This record gives sequence, C-alpha cells and structure tokens, in this order.
Amino acid sequence: MKLMATNTGSYPRIGSRPEFQVLRQAIAQRDKGTKTDADVKAAEDAMTRAAIEEQTGSGLDMVTDGQIRWYDPISHVAGKLENITINGLMRYFDTNSYFRQPVVKGPIRWKQPVLRPDYEKAVALSSRPVKPVLTGAITLARHSIVEHPGYESDFGSLVRDYNMAIAQEVKELAAAGAAVIQIDEPVVLKNAGDLPLLNETLKVLSQVKGKARLALYVYFGDPGPVLSALLDSPADIIGLDFTYNTKLIDQVAAVRPKKPLGLGLLDGRNTKLENADQVAKSLERLLKGISAEECYLNPSSGLEYLPRDRALQKLKHLVAIKNRVA
Repeated sequence: MKLMATNTGSYPRIGSRPEFQVLRQAIAQRDKGTKTDADVKAAEDAMTRAAIEEQTGSGLDMVTDGQIRWYDPISHVAGKLENITINGLMRYFDTNSYFRQPVVKGPIRWKQPVLRPDYEKAVALSSRPVKPVLTGAITLARHSIVEHPGYESDFGSLVRDYNMAIAQEVKELAAAGAAVIQIDEPVVLKNAGDLPLLNETLKVLSQVKGKARLALYVYFGDPGPVLSALLDSPADIIGLDFTYNTKLIDQVAAVRPKKPLGLGLLDGRNTKLENADQVAKSLERLLKGISAEECYLNPSSGLEYLPRDRALQKLKHLVAIKNRVA
C-alpha cells in the first residue's frame, strides 16, 4: 500500500515573524483607507506562497493552498452565490474561530468559479500535487439563516440547491486537473439524520468529478457511530478524525475498509506533538486491515487553530511518522 502525507485543509494565515504579518496588516490598513483591495490580494498571494512552501518543505506528498484567502469555512463560497448576503459572526463548532453567517434570501444560484482561480495559482506555486478543499452543502445549510420561503420548511431543497453550486465548483476543479477534491462535512457527525441527504449530494458530485477522486472528510466529532454509513457513501476516499474516540482504531481495523482512508491520527487543534511510537503502532494496525491501494496520513482537521510554528512542527512530525511506517 502507498501511504501519502497530506494536509487536511487550512494553514495559519499569520505567524510571529514580520513577513507572516503582512496579510493581517494589509486588511487592517485597507479598513483604515490606507491600503487597497489590490494590496490585500498581493498579501494573500504572498501568504499562500509561504503556506505552500512550508507544507512542501515539511515533506508532504500532497498540499493545499492553506485556504489563506478564506475568511472562514462557510462564507467563502456561500457569500459568492446569488441571493445570499453575509451576516454577523458566530462560533464555528467548539473551536476558537468564528464564521460569518450566510443569509439565504432567495433561490441559491452559482454565478462563477470561486475556487478554480485559487487552485490554479496554487498549482503554479507548488512542486507537489495540490488538493482543493470545499465545505459541503449540508454544513453550509446547517450554518445558514433562511429567509427565503421556499427553503424555510424544506431543508432538503436548501441542501440540494447549495449542492448544485458545489457541483459547479467540483466540475471546474476537475476540469482544471485536480486529482483529489475534498468535501468537508463535519456537521453530519452532529446530525446523523442528514446521512441520506449526504449520500444524495455525493452522488451528484460524483457525476461531475470527471477523473478526480472525491474525498469526504468529517471531523470535530466521533465518526464511530456512523462509520458504516460513511464507508458506504459514494465518496472515493473517507477522511476520519481519530482524536475523539480511542476505540475507533480497533473499530476501523475490524471493518477492513476497501476504500482509501484519510487517517486523522494527529490532532489538528492541539499544540502537543503526539507520541510517535504510539501513532506509528496505530497506523500500522490500521494499514494492515485496509485493502485499498493507498491511504493518507493527515491531521484530524485543518491547522488554522494552531500557532504557525506549531502547525509546521505538526506537519514535520506527521511526515516523520509516515516515513517510519511507509
């Protein structure tokens, strides 16, 4: 089996060194009227380049663009769809970060590519394959305020229309050459009743993904109670968070999955570096029971919740463990 080291999604936008402060400073100065949108864009480009360089320098086999241009996981795509405005801040799950809440005022419609331009820029900057990451339709819907009568009593319609927009993004990314396209649906671990809708949305995305592989990632909770449903979903790759349940390793090993897994064995929200011997032992146990040709070792979630220096150390630690086992 081929084991690949990858990032799960985000990467810290700032750091303690002056060159890692440029984006925050550019945004603050634009708000004061002394910088322009073009200055912020240039700072985003610089920090995206730095995020990719740190990921490739750590030894990852596949990187992301760090989601540097994302204000948060919800509003980045949702806020660019027709008939959606952006409201105030709310806490994102139980993290120390916030998202701007979308307000759905009419039928959701996709207008133009959001992620493809960012993906193509990242590919041009990276010596390693780049994995684009999107927040899924159910997670977007669960975090939205609904003011459109057509959705107020029909959550399924809200999800399906969100998903049509996500499908357009997947189609664009596939056309741009993405080999793996990741869909994040952390909310389904809090709402198991959404699993039938999840399968419905993934079937639609599978029809437009072309040659790309569709990766479903869940985190911020224990996937154990819905493991079978996740593994049976239409996604090609299933990313699991192992940090909430110490018995999940045995549960997954007993199931003997046939699909490639994203193994979130390192905590993306904890600055502490895991015991390498213990992680390697768990990783070996898991890999013996998976019949897929490849698997991915990654943090349990994105790394934006860590200080930048600790995020880099976490990735280097991950790569060192992968190299021990691979």
